Amino acid sequence: MNLLTLFLSATLINNIILAKFIGMCPFMGVSTRVKSAVGMGLAVIFVIFGASVLSWLLYQFVLAPLGLDYMKLICFILLIAAFVQFTEMFIKKNSPSLYKSLGIYLPLITTNCAVLHVALDNVAQGYNFIETCVNSIAVPVGFMLMLVIFATIRERLEGNDVPAAFEGNPIAFIIAAIMALAFTALNGLV
Repeated sequence: MNLLTLFLSATLINNIILAKFIGMCPFMGVSTRVKSAVGMGLAVIFVIFGASVLSWLLYQFVLAPLGLDYMKLICFILLIAAFVQFTEMFIKKNSPSLYKSLGIYLPLITTNCAVLHVALDNVAQGYNFIETCVNSIAVPVGFMLMLVIFATIRERLEGNDVPAAFEGNPIAFIIAAIMALAFTALNGLV
């Protein structure tokens, strides 16, 4: 039950985008089309899970035993950068259309603060390996869920009359704020 609570909390209640406002750059940039949002979401799931688990292992079996806790930030950043490079090469080779649709936002996963946040949070919360795996899946699943919902809303807005002053990013920020308000209703459930 504790793992289910952790999963629901990280996915919906403490959503990284709507509750913590982390990872807003790809959220706003890739959310214009559902196909791009799904592709970015899957890439983020893969990167966050892989980088977080590897970071946890690095911390538990190398940094902490050697008393190098202070090096975790630098080590995690280097590990995340290498992992994103691997992911970018994989997508470029296996799905050129997805690679083109993600554009500049794929390399930006390296600088997506959500990836580093999850890796650091797993260590800071003192999660064991299983809890780290659950949190490292739940957070990007919540990220992808919000990305897809947001992209769906933005696609539907294209066919509607939006006042000129609100076209583009202004209406997108208003929608994001309304989504954040709606998801605060889930607070206290878990």
